[in-house]
Amino acid sequence: MPSQRLNNFFSPRNVALVGASERSMWSQGIVARFKEYEYEGQVYAVNRTGAPAHGYPGFTRCQDIGEQIDAAYIFVPAASVYEALVDVAAAGIKAVVILTSGFAEAGEDGKRLQDQICAYADAKGIALLGPNSLGFANIVQRRVLSVVPARLPIIDGGMGVVSQSGAALGDITRFAQQQGIGICFQAATGNEAQLSVADIIDYLVDMPECRVIAVFAESICHPQRLREAALRARAIKKPIVILKVGRSEVSAKVAQAHTGSLVGDDIVFDAVCKQLGIIRVNSIEELLITAALLEKTGPLSVPGVALVSLSGGACGMFADHAQACGLDLPTLSDATQAALRKVLPEYASTLNPLDITGGAIREPELWEKALPLVGADPSVGLVLVSSAVPAQPSEKHTQIAQGTSIARGLALSPVPGLLMSQTLQPFTVTTGEFLEETGVPGLSYSIEYTALAVSHLCRWSKQLAKGGAAPTPATCQASETPRSESEVLRFLHSQGVPVIPSVIASVRQDAVDYARTLNSRVAMKIASRDIAHKTEVGGVKLNVEGDDNVSAAYDSILNSARRNAPHAQIDGVLVAPMRDAGIELFIGTTLDPQWGPVIAVGLGGIWVELLKDTSVRLLPVNHEDALDMLISLRGAKLLQGFRGSQAADLERIADVIVKVGNAAVALGPDLQALEINPLLVNGADVEALDGLAIWRDQVPA
Repeated sequence: MPSQRLNNFFSPRNVALVGASERSMWSQGIVARFKEYEYEGQVYAVNRTGAPAHGYPGFTRCQDIGEQIDAAYIFVPAASVYEALVDVAAAGIKAVVILTSGFAEAGEDGKRLQDQICAYADAKGIALLGPNSLGFANIVQRRVLSVVPARLPIIDGGMGVVSQSGAALGDITRFAQQQGIGICFQAATGNEAQLSVADIIDYLVDMPECRVIAVFAESICHPQRLREAALRARAIKKPIVILKVGRSEVSAKVAQAHTGSLVGDDIVFDAVCKQLGIIRVNSIEELLITAALLEKTGPLSVPGVALVSLSGGACGMFADHAQACGLDLPTLSDATQAALRKVLPEYASTLNPLDITGGAIREPELWEKALPLVGADPSVGLVLVSSAVPAQPSEKHTQIAQGTSIARGLALSPVPGLLMSQTLQPFTVTTGEFLEETGVPGLSYSIEYTALAVSHLCRWSKQLAKGGAAPTPATCQASETPRSESEVLRFLHSQGVPVIPSVIASVRQDAVDYARTLNSRVAMKIASRDIAHKTEVGGVKLNVEGDDNVSAAYDSILNSARRNAPHAQIDGVLVAPMRDAGIELFIGTTLDPQWGPVIAVGLGGIWVELLKDTSVRLLPVNHEDALDMLISLRGAKLLQGFRGSQAADLERIADVIVKVGNAAVALGPDLQALEINPLLVNGADVEALDGLAIWRDQVPA
C-alpha cells in the first residue's frame, strides 16, 4: 500500500468510535488511550441509539456526523461489522481499524465473513487494519486508535514496533517501559485481512522518527511485500529485528527429492533473514535489547567489540556468552596494549575483555585514560563498559564518580560506546537521573542479552559493508523439461555446470566399448526418466572393471530394474568414469509454498540425510550469497583443507551454485526440485556426478 496513504491512516485528526458505549470495556479502553496519549483530535461516538458516550457527541450512523472523518474504530459484534463498514464507506471514511474478533481465526464461517468485509473495503478504497486488531499508536504524533495500555510516563524513542498479536504487543511495550526503551510507533495487525506486518514495516521504513523496526510475527502473510520492504530498509541502513514463532516443517514436501525434507518453513525463513539483512531473535527480551542497541549505534564502522570492566568475573562471563553466540572479541593491537600498560596498574592484563581492575574505584580517572585507547584500536568499532548501574537513590551517590569518568572516557573514544549492566534490571527514575547527571551515552541490559545483541549488530554491520551486486536471474525460460539423469546432466552442462562425461548404452556391447575407451573403472546406472532413486531398484553398479564384469553389470542392472519397476520406460544403462577422491557436496532446489524457489547446499552423498548440514537461500543467488552458504556449513572446515587435506576452490564451487540456481529458475514454475548429489570437489576440480529433476506432475497431490 502506498506510504502516503498509510501516513494519512496513522495520523487521524478525528475519529469515529463505532460501538461506543459507557458499558463497553473496549470503549472504555480506547477512551483511556486518548487520555494517556493526550490525543487532541475530535472524537465521535456511533451506536444504535445515537447516545453520547464518554463525553463525546453521539450519532446512529457515521453518515450523520456531518463532517469528514479521518478514521473509524469498529468494535461492534462480528455479525454487525459488515453493516458498520457499509456506513463507514457511505460517510467517506478511508481508514478503518476493526477490533472485533470472530473472523478467520474462528473457522470457515468467520473466514467467509472476513473475506466479505475485505472485498468490500477493497472495492471502496478503504484501508483496513484487522479484524481482531488492538489498533495502533503513532506515539511521536500522539495519534492513537488502540486499546493497548500506554506505559506511563511515555518514553519517546526511535523504535517502531509491529506485532500480529495484540497480547504480545502489550508484553513488548511493558518490557520496553521496564527497561527505559522509548517507542515512536506501535501497531497490532490482527488477522491481516488487508494491511499486514509487511505493509507497516514498509511504512516505518519511510518514517523519519523511526530508527529501528522491531517485529513480532506468527506467520508472514505477504512474503514478497516483506522482501521489498526489507530491501528498502537495508538500502538506507535501517535495521529490522524480528521475533517469528512457529517452527513447523514445510507444508508441501517433495516426495521424490531430498531437498523438500531438508528445507522447512523455519529454515527458509532463516535464509530469508540472512539474505535480506533482517535480524532474527528468539525472545521478547532479545528483540527489544537488540533493537535498542542498534538504535543507539547504527551500523558499526568496524564490526569488532571490546569490553572494559573493573570486574574480572564480568569479563569472563561476557567472553563465555560471546563465544556461545558467535561474537568475535578481537585481540587488541600491540600498540594499544603497550599504551594501556602505561596507564593501568602493572598487575592489570591487556586482553579483550579488558579488566582495568578495582583500581578504578580508587582512581576513577583510569576510565578516562583507558577507554579512548581501546576505542582507537583499529579492530574495535564499539566499546562496552561493564559497571554498576544504580536503581535506588541510596545507590546513586556511590556510583556518580565512576559514571562521570566512564562518560568522559567514552566521549573521548573515536567509536561509539555504552554502559552495560551485569543483570537484567528495571530502568528506574534513579537510573534515568544517573545517566543524565553523568552523561553516559546509553545503557544495555545484562551480560547475556548484550552479548546476543552485539553479535547481531556485528553480523548486520558486516553484511551492510559487503554490499554486493543483486542476484542476476536467468535471462530466458528454458524450452526443455529434462527428466532422466542424462537429460538433467546435459541441461546443466548447457547452463555452464561442469558434469561428468557419460553415455547411455542401449545394448550391452556399447557399454563394454565405452568402458574400454575410458580405460578405468566405471559407474553404471539405469537410465530411465521414471526411476528417480536408482539404488532402490538395484539400478546401480560401481567400481566395475573389465569386459566381462561390465557385461554382467549391464545385464544385472536391466533385469533388476525391469523386475522392480515394471512400468518404467528404460532407455538403457548410463556408463561414466568412476570417480574416487574428493569431497561430495549436495546442491538442490525446491519450491517453498510462500517464498518460491530456494536452493540448499550441504555435504553430499549419504551425509546429506544423516547430518542435515545445509545452508539455504532464496533464488536467485549471487556469488556472495553462494560463498556465504559454503562458509556457514558446519562441515566448512572440510572444504578449507582439514588436517592437511587439499582445500577446495570455494570461488569455483560458488560459481557452480549460482549456475545451478539460475538453471532451476530458467526451468520455470513447474519444476518442483532440481538436485545434484553428489557434486564432487577435489581442489579446483568440480564435477556433477548425478542429476535429478522432479516436476509438478510427479509430486503426489
